[in-house]
Amino acid sequence: MKQFLIFVKKECLHIWRDRRTLVILIGMPIVQIILYGFALTNEVKNSRIAVFDQSKDDATRLITDRIAASRYFNLEKNLNSYKQIGESFREGIVRMVVVFPINFQDDLLHTNHAQIQLIADASDPNTANTLANYASAIVNDYQNALNNDQKLPYNIDVQLRMLYNPELKGAYNFVPGVMALVLMLICAMMTSISIVKEKEMGTMEVILVSPLKPFRIVLAKTVPYLLVSLLNIISILLLSVYALDVPIKGSIFLLMAESTLFTITSLSLGILISNFSRTQQSAMFTSMMSLFLPTLLFSGFLFPIENMPKALQIISNIVPAKWYYIIVKAVMIKGLGITAIWKETLILMGMTLLLLGISIRNFKIRLA
Repeated sequence: MKQFLIFVKKECLHIWRDRRTLVILIGMPIVQIILYGFALTNEVKNSRIAVFDQSKDDATRLITDRIAASRYFNLEKNLNSYKQIGESFREGIVRMVVVFPINFQDDLLHTNHAQIQLIADASDPNTANTLANYASAIVNDYQNALNNDQKLPYNIDVQLRMLYNPELKGAYNFVPGVMALVLMLICAMMTSISIVKEKEMGTMEVILVSPLKPFRIVLAKTVPYLLVSLLNIISILLLSVYALDVPIKGSIFLLMAESTLFTITSLSLGILISNFSRTQQSAMFTSMMSLFLPTLLFSGFLFPIENMPKALQIISNIVPAKWYYIIVKAVMIKGLGITAIWKETLILMGMTLLLLGISIRNFKIRLA
């Protein structure tokens, strides 16, 4: 045991002395959580719009003020002709134009019917549809206020309730994804590179002639990265709660335990990659291509898996990040316990044992 701890200390000193790598290991999760939490979001807000008001009456001014006061829109300019609408879109000035016809208020008061035209840039269909829905909701609120909330006969009132994330914050989706991405990259990529580095420098030969068995050598190489990963998990959770206002509704102990399990799975993948890599460049390239892209594409982080073809849905089942992403969302966002994630936990355990077994079995004790 003493010899094993000496090896672990040696690996920790390697990481500590390589300050550039240490900054990347500690700083990358912080940068990513801030980037994904604030910059890359699926929320639509502060979108630039224009208004073409041909009526210029009290009703159109009131609706315009309501739209401009919303956090979803920024009123960029007022237009004076239909020609300016096309020019505004072509120049990329606005994402949507609100058009009020002539005699809008008179038609609304005398015929009880008036029209508003919403022209949106559908080159991004999801954003265009979202903006149109936001604007329609604001107009409907004005209409209800005008009618003093009186309901028409046979009116169907649709009530919408959003569970777990009532404000539809994008951070609720990105935080679990960033946790999976960071742990996968740090654990797998850095572990594979560190082992291959020993081979390149010729120090692996010295390590292999030590009294320690290959299993303990591999374990000693991974323990420091496990500790760094736990530190990253804590920093991500702190930033999530205090910077992004994403609460931890479930058990913190369960969340840390599941994160540790996924970390060990990622470390096992790193060891496996190191067995087939001869240089640090090949290890990094293999890690990026075989881990980074699948984590982004098949974890459900950026793209819903259920929208993919059946073949890709089946492939996604072999990506560990998918199961960890489900676990984090269930525990952290929904506040569920182990009874809701036991299947995903068993799958990760099975993957860990399989990968660790293959990695240890194929670990080369002779370099020649």
